[in-house]
Amino acid sequence: MAGTLIVTGGGRGIGAAVSMLAAARSWRVGVNYRQNGEAARRVVADIDAAGGQALAVQADVARPEEVERLFHEVNTAFGPLTGLVNNAGLLERQARVEELDAARLHRVLETNVVGAFLCAGAAVRQMSTRRGGAGGVIVNVSSRAAVLGSAGEYVDYAAAKAAVDTLTVGLAREVAAEGIRVCGVRPGLIDTEIHALGGEPGRVARLSSTVPLGRGGLPAEVAHAIVWLLSAEASYVTGTTLDVSGGR
Repeated sequence: MAGTLIVTGGGRGIGAAVSMLAAARSWRVGVNYRQNGEAARRVVADIDAAGGQALAVQADVARPEEVERLFHEVNTAFGPLTGLVNNAGLLERQARVEELDAARLHRVLETNVVGAFLCAGAAVRQMSTRRGGAGGVIVNVSSRAAVLGSAGEYVDYAAAKAAVDTLTVGLAREVAAEGIRVCGVRPGLIDTEIHALGGEPGRVARLSSTVPLGRGGLPAEVAHAIVWLLSAEASYVTGTTLDVSGGR
């Protein structure tokens, strides 16, 4: 199934790879960004150059009014929503739990958890057959950190992604009879700039030896899993989170 798709945090890293691959598979893509409009517009330009359809839309997913505007703008441009990739995420510098303050915890949880819930809710309101929609797919981007805990680095981020895993299971069961599948992916050590945000740009290289496949992953490898989950080939998959982690 291809139609209208929103990719939150779609301008960089995994989100950019998803936006590009989905557009190549005939999805019309709303490329969401919070701050880096230049990166999002580059993704849109690349999609346009390849013959696809895309639109860059600024919105902070932790703000309800901005989420509603995002979904409205994409719907107006491309028609009814049939897919959402909940990819927007926030990671702060590595620290132990006793070093975390309330302000940091609010920032991490608002983007990674509140944002995921707000976007999922907006998607359900558009896609649910109970509300007159045509159905669709939500893919939540979690992290292997949700399972491994990220001790000594970012337990707050790991906990936030564990909440996203719970959202995937609960929402999948809630809307299965309304034409909506809800799935997740847990990327492992993927070579993106998120590690620089955590204060260690070389983290993938440092930890590659802990990966059974012996290397870090690429954003495109995660994107292929996500776009498969969006497709009709995954039509009997819901409430499941797929690890894309090289065995780690």
